[in-house]
Amino acid sequence: MDANANTATVKPQKKPAIHPDWWSKTLAGAVLGLTLAFAVCGLFAWWGPGGISAPNKVQFVMWMITPLWLVIFSLVYLFHTGMRAVLWLLAANVLAYLLLWISRGMPVLLSLS
Repeated sequence: MDANANTATVKPQKKPAIHPDWWSKTLAGAVLGLTLAFAVCGLFAWWGPGGISAPNKVQFVMWMITPLWLVIFSLVYLFHTGMRAVLWLLAANVLAYLLLWISRGMPVLLSLS
């Protein structure tokens, strides 16, 4: 066997599992991650212990936004592409704000029945 025979059987390199779409992922995490954190904190404010009018709940919900946003922001880089991150976060935002809208209108709906 000669050395040229071994080089012909070299396998091609695989694509990376996660694409480095840093700009689109960062923008998705910054904008859509923050809006998702707002919605989730709003849901906690409405449905958490004591309801919306619980004493000292405002301060806790306010300080809950940043850690939640940072978790979402850091996990956005695990998406395969930036477009997939945008689509998933957009869908999560739509769902969260729909739930928030429903939960805010729920006392009105319950009082009508």
